[in-house]
Amino acid sequence: MNSKKICGILVALAALAAFDGTAGAQQSSSGQGVKQDAKAVGHGIGNGARDIGHATKHVAVSVGHGAKEAGVGIGHGAKKAGIAVGHGARDGWNATRHAVKHVFHKDD
Repeated sequence: MNSKKICGILVALAALAAFDGTAGAQQSSSGQGVKQDAKAVGHGIGNGARDIGHATKHVAVSVGHGAKEAGVGIGHGAKKAGIAVGHGARDGWNATRHAVKHVFHKDD
């Protein structure tokens, strides 16, 4: 979820809760009901924001672990490539040395 979707959901929830709270407040005759409804709306928004924060943290941790795994894979691949290059260079040197000895009739 990107931030636009998250903000849209929060606004929709807040509007829904506010509408529900005002409908209940019109039926009650005391100001205390309005205060309780507003408090409930605030708690609902806070709980929703907390849930979104936890989900965002979970996504960030997952992305971080994926990047770590990719980095380890790249590191191991580079190590294997380095070893292969080193072995190839050694094999090339051995072939060159053998060819030079063969040319000068000093075969191994």
